Amino acid sequence: MERLQVMMTIFSLALMLLVLFSVRRAHIRVEYSVSWLGAGLALLIVSRSRPVLEWLASYFGMHEPATAIILVTSGVFLVVFYRFSVIISDLKDSNIALTQRMAILEYELAARREGGR
Repeated sequence: MERLQVMMTIFSLALMLLVLFSVRRAHIRVEYSVSWLGAGLALLIVSRSRPVLEWLASYFGMHEPATAIILVTSGVFLVVFYRFSVIISDLKDSNIALTQRMAILEYELAARREGGR
């Protein structure tokens, strides 16, 4: 169990450092980095707090606190992935609307050029 907690601590710290370096180098936008930093912080708290793990394990009826780490990790990443799915869907809708507006403007511009001749 201790080995798993140490590995999760290392993983969460590495995740947070990677996100911070990516923000610094402008590879990821700040508003998207908040989700990843929150995920890393949640994993760090859970991996370093044995009483929280034991409470989660007993709450969900698990015999091993290590299973609670896996459950929390999966839940945190599912929430982050869902958030990004919503963002991608909104961007796709915005892209479609922008493409349609651009096509209308190109049509009107071509019609004016034809009418002006």
